[in-house]
Amino acid sequence: MQTPQHVGIILDGNRRFARELLKQPWYGHKAGIQKARDVLQWADELGIPYVTAYVLSAENYNTRPKRELQMILKYFSEELDAVLSQDHIVHRTQTRLRFIGRLDLLPGELQKRMMKAEHLTSHYSKHFMNVCVAYGGQQEIVDACRAIAERVSGGTIRPNEIDERLFAHYLYLNGSAPYPDLILRTGGEKRLSNFLLWQSAYAELFFIDKRWPELDKRTFVSILKEYASRQRRFGK
Repeated sequence: MQTPQHVGIILDGNRRFARELLKQPWYGHKAGIQKARDVLQWADELGIPYVTAYVLSAENYNTRPKRELQMILKYFSEELDAVLSQDHIVHRTQTRLRFIGRLDLLPGELQKRMMKAEHLTSHYSKHFMNVCVAYGGQQEIVDACRAIAERVSGGTIRPNEIDERLFAHYLYLNGSAPYPDLILRTGGEKRLSNFLLWQSAYAELFFIDKRWPELDKRTFVSILKEYASRQRRFGK
């Protein structure tokens, strides 16, 4: 089976999962964190080197109810503490962590934990997990354009040197990861919701009804099998 090198996942459905169980919304977010651990394990078993998880959009960061956002950040911080204590699956699977998005919007202490987690896992090269927090694909493209414009203005880049390859180096991952081969969205919605807009140009898209905490390995493997059966044309 042809396995994708890079899987992007839009983690949708946490709140609806909790609602169906008559729980508070953050119950679903807590379950979603455990599911992210599961996916890291599956990626290791199935030989998928890169996973990018859309954890929290910039729009949701600015519009979620205060209590819910506090709980999301609390659980996220606790997960980082587990990484820093080295009692976490990222160490067993040798997964390097990267955090991308408008990280400056996050609380200072959380930013420090994220930087420490990146540093602690920076020597791993078997697997890579990019975590999108307060992220927006349009903002990423705008930020890249601004950075390139500054260098053109400063004379370090000539306009005729700008191409897709150069542009990729000004995106949040600086061209350090291949573009996603497969993008999966859980939760029943059929849209990208501002996720990796530049990078997803030729990705194979999969949308499933299962909420994010409900995703199981059998479903994940079935998606990989369907991916392997598709003929990718890359716009040709």
